[in-house]
Amino acid sequence: MHLELVTLDGVKFKADAYSVILPTADGEITVLPGHEPLLSELVPGVITIRRTKSDADYHLEHYAAYGGVLEISSKGVRILVDEATHGDEINLAEAQKAHDEAVRLTKDAKNQVELDRAQTLLERRGVRLQVAELRRRHSRQR
Repeated sequence: MHLELVTLDGVKFKADAYSVILPTADGEITVLPGHEPLLSELVPGVITIRRTKSDADYHLEHYAAYGGVLEISSKGVRILVDEATHGDEINLAEAQKAHDEAVRLTKDAKNQVELDRAQTLLERRGVRLQVAELRRRHSRQR
């Protein structure tokens, strides 16, 4: 199936893929060739792409994404998000440090506005950390 991942910065992925796992508002879904047409809201989470059916898990591509829209049609799958960061672009140590800082900000929030901002930051940094950990885990399998 044809898969396109588009961000505000441009196209991040445009190629054929066997499957894609996506975080939707109704839960995580896996899209395979022949999937029924669908339009869905995406929530912050990991987008995982398997290029071919025979790809081992360590060949999977992971992106940290922060919400958007999914369209599945007879032409393929189109994912529109504000931002998506490939696992190869995320440093695990930096992601862990940023996540820890977001946890601290959440604990130190003095009012609801600070807490809301800190929780949004924590969610985003948590997704980046999750992708970095997936990349590290799969790179050890090679």
